[in-house]
Amino acid sequence: MKKFIVALDGLNLSNSSIQTAIRLSKFHNAHLVGVFLDDFTRNSFSIYEVLESGQDFEKTVRLLAGKDARIRDQAVIQFEEACQEARVNYSVHRDKGFSLPDLLRESIYADLLILDANETFARHQEIPPTRFVKDLLAEVQCPVFLVPKHYMPVEKVVMLYDGAPTAVFAIKMFSHILPCTLPAEVVTVKGEEDDLHLPENKLMKEFMKRRCPQATYTVLKGEPETEVLRHLQTAQENTLIVLGAYQRSAVSRWFKNSMADVLLRTLKCPLFIAHNK
Repeated sequence: MKKFIVALDGLNLSNSSIQTAIRLSKFHNAHLVGVFLDDFTRNSFSIYEVLESGQDFEKTVRLLAGKDARIRDQAVIQFEEACQEARVNYSVHRDKGFSLPDLLRESIYADLLILDANETFARHQEIPPTRFVKDLLAEVQCPVFLVPKHYMPVEKVVMLYDGAPTAVFAIKMFSHILPCTLPAEVVTVKGEEDDLHLPENKLMKEFMKRRCPQATYTVLKGEPETEVLRHLQTAQENTLIVLGAYQRSAVSRWFKNSMADVLLRTLKCPLFIAHNK
């Protein structure tokens, strides 16, 4: 039995993550772990604002912290009730250290991590890709399924392929963890003067035939980021995009975005991201 984990902030619960995690776990007969990152530095209130308010500091913080604890407890109950209603095999982890290191440690022992693409594990909101998601993707030890804010069942899969080992690895992990029974399309981009064959055409189609025999193939011409984005902007929000990402060093990522960053900024589709170290 596979083990899927869904990372959740009890103070800002992602219903989309829960719904996606339950659906995937049920369909693929996986054990689901709700990882609640109860980071001791994460509050729903601002310590600075409490100080500025002129109220009794210790009493006010104690009351607000107690309220946060009750909200977190209720979030766990909500997750458990959803799993029980769906009859999904589940358990709960409540990690109370720092969010990112705790989740990275959990990912070592998981087959798949499900996470809201907008997650920050902080009071403030950010435009995707959030700092938390970018830092997580750079070091995570299992494939990641990033879900949009609003849940929608997946009805089609698009696999991005550029001939690089990381792209093949992502497709390999996807087909192993979430065997594809949906309509699937393999998309690649080549230069204007190149032919219309896939990179390593024979090997790739042989590879896909044994994993997703119903897949179709699309070869675009031009700049990869521009053409992939143009092609995917016509995709419905129920399209899952499979890609490898975050292979470059942290320094080089300052100068060139990952394709995952571009897609997170511009599309509302879920992403399946996997990369070999």
